[in-house]
Amino acid sequence: MQSWQIQEAKAKMSEVIKRAQVQPQEITSHGKSVAVVISRATFDRLTQMDGSLVDFMRRSPMHGMDDLEFERDKSLTREVEL
Repeated sequence: MQSWQIQEAKAKMSEVIKRAQVQPQEITSHGKSVAVVISRATFDRLTQMDGSLVDFMRRSPMHGMDDLEFERDKSLTREVEL
């Protein structure tokens, strides 16, 4: 992944976008990574929804199992000072 300082990326935005079609482009500010420019195709692939939450749950191997029992963990999640 190529890295660009934010000032350089602003000045060469069209080149950054062209290169993002091939591989992600990192944007840095004061030496720290602050953003990544990716192609639209990559974005669409990463954010693709594969049905609704209901569809996801229906594909679960536990779908239709009526005898499932879940026990609650009764331990304290934090120490309480009195």
